Amino acid sequence: MRMFGRIALAGLGLMIAGTANAEETVKVGVVRSVSNAALLITQAKGYFKDVGLNVELEYLQSSSTGMASLAQGQLNIIAGGVSAGYFNALDKKLPIIITIDRVTTPIGHNLMIRPDLKDKIKTLKDLQGKVIASNAPGSISTYEIGKMLATAGVSFEDVEIKNIPFGQYAAALKNKAVDAVLAIPPFTYSLTDTGLAIPFASADELVKPTPMTIAVHLLNTDWAKSKQELVRNFYVAMTRGIRDYCSGYHGGPTRKMMTDLLVSSGNETRPELLNKYPWTARNLNGKLNPESLLDIQDWYVKHKFVKAKLPLEKLVDYSYADYAQKKLGPFAIENKDSKLAGCR
Repeated sequence: MRMFGRIALAGLGLMIAGTANAEETVKVGVVRSVSNAALLITQAKGYFKDVGLNVELEYLQSSSTGMASLAQGQLNIIAGGVSAGYFNALDKKLPIIITIDRVTTPIGHNLMIRPDLKDKIKTLKDLQGKVIASNAPGSISTYEIGKMLATAGVSFEDVEIKNIPFGQYAAALKNKAVDAVLAIPPFTYSLTDTGLAIPFASADELVKPTPMTIAVHLLNTDWAKSKQELVRNFYVAMTRGIRDYCSGYHGGPTRKMMTDLLVSSGNETRPELLNKYPWTARNLNGKLNPESLLDIQDWYVKHKFVKAKLPLEKLVDYSYADYAQKKLGPFAIENKDSKLAGCR
């Protein structure tokens, strides 16, 4: 009996140890973008595993299309644009908050036109009455289109917006279903190199205020309440990946690995484009430009995508970014000679 008891207790001990070491799953919705390289390298280098996490990625058309899944807990985090859906979710008291920056100036977004229209569309004013593609209703792309048109005195309501996923832009341009598209890297690269679209107006040059708060991480706060250590660990691992991304952005040794990961994951199919063009920037400390975020909210309200305005403290929770920075300590990019703006 004593021997049986010892064996049983030993078996129980192994079960407890196995449970303690089990990885917890975090479900992250992502919109295809070069900036996903930070998430991909965090996975590939085992930074999530180092803190006991298994991260599952689900690709979305836009953050706005994934907002319901985030609010209902089917996704724990979304990495995507600052959509009108975010502000509407907060207005409805849904459990969602911004935690860190995902893409900031320079972003490389471009309002691109069909090549056959280059002699007819010479200024932004010529886009009046034209059909422009945005990736989803109320997406950040919609805001960018509106802000760029406004610099030429053209109202957002003076154009027709067609909501088309980024991956279907090429077909829409080829079929002449749209006159112009608001594209993000890597789609700006592929559309340029295949001759399907011509870069026409740069968001980096025209959209103010800068630096722009374009894309972020969104967190389900109900899920996070009972998993504070897990969420903090997620952002420690994620910050390690962001540091690798910024090193690669400035031409450091991680760039090759991230290029391979972007191609193998289907974020981009042509590695030569990732080596030819600059990448979108990120903020190393995870912080956003509050002036830009509030301007986005104001624009959505003005154009009736959003009803109410909320104060900044209701929009962002920096506690996880601050924890990660304190835990990891200072960081500097490896390529000190880089002259690229952003990601510092």
